[in-house]
Amino acid sequence: HINSRILKAMNRHYDRSQAEDVIKKLRKQIPELAMRTTFLTGFPGETEKDFEATMDLIETIGFDQSFSFIYSSRPGTPAAQLADDTPLEVKQERLNLLQQRNEKIAAEISRSMVGTRQRILVEGMARRGHHQLCGRTENNRMVNFTSTDANLIGSFIEVEVTEALHFSLRGQLIDGAAAA
Repeated sequence: HINSRILKAMNRHYDRSQAEDVIKKLRKQIPELAMRTTFLTGFPGETEKDFEATMDLIETIGFDQSFSFIYSSRPGTPAAQLADDTPLEVKQERLNLLQQRNEKIAAEISRSMVGTRQRILVEGMARRGHHQLCGRTENNRMVNFTSTDANLIGSFIEVEVTEALHFSLRGQLIDGAAAA
């Protein structure tokens, strides 16, 4: 969450401006920095305005990946003592909107990688397609590429990203591109 009132209720010791300042400083030093986070919707007392602030943060930051879930009371936690008056349907709707927006941004980031050279760690055989290996980019995108050379597994190599798919990228091995 990013609303300062909600963060305080969660016993977090930062606010939105502090979080954004840290992210801006990091991105200034490392422009290609991949940002991942976890979002919670429906924390007790969350208003529509609070939720909109979180959606605004998503637009401002542009997270590469996120995990998100609906708040649920846990016995023995301080939050369990708070009134939870947001209907489950509202929490679910907010979660859906948040996830859709994050998926759209992640897809935009993946599309922006098409045509670029990426250093990947080859993890193994691709799940689908014969004669393909898969690996992960430095921003944790899965890339499938044509090769049957099992000796590449565990190595860093260079690929050119040729296509952005829903959950992965497709790439082409760059000749002689084993990276140290």
